[in-house]
Amino acid sequence: MSFAGKYQTETQEGYDEFCKLLGIPDDIIEKGRDYKLVTEVTQNGDEFAWTMHYPANHSVTNKFVLGKECDMETIGGKKFKATVTMEGGKLSVRFPNYHHTSEISGGKLIEISTATSAKGPVVLKRVSKKI
Repeated sequence: MSFAGKYQTETQEGYDEFCKLLGIPDDIIEKGRDYKLVTEVTQNGDEFAWTMHYPANHSVTNKFVLGKECDMETIGGKKFKATVTMEGGKLSVRFPNYHHTSEISGGKLIEISTATSAKGPVVLKRVSKKI
């Protein structure tokens, strides 16, 4: 499954609730709500470079090899170790406060991040089109 390409957010669901659960300040949530996030993925076999371009010219790039522990970084700059796996055509990784999956479906990048609150799971679903 090839993920290579450049994608721009088309729709997202659960953004506010998910961001609030992660402790992102309201002013940052407001700025990002309608921002068309650009995700750029390069892939060479099991090796990936995954770059997220955020507002104010802020970008985060995580490089990883499937099945191998690597150093990663959150948008907030928190560094952590994780292992990205491929399960049924979906990339899967556990961030410090949530679980994230990515897949290509119908030519679109579908990303689902799931965190747990006292009320149960909180899900952010982002669908991005290739640009």
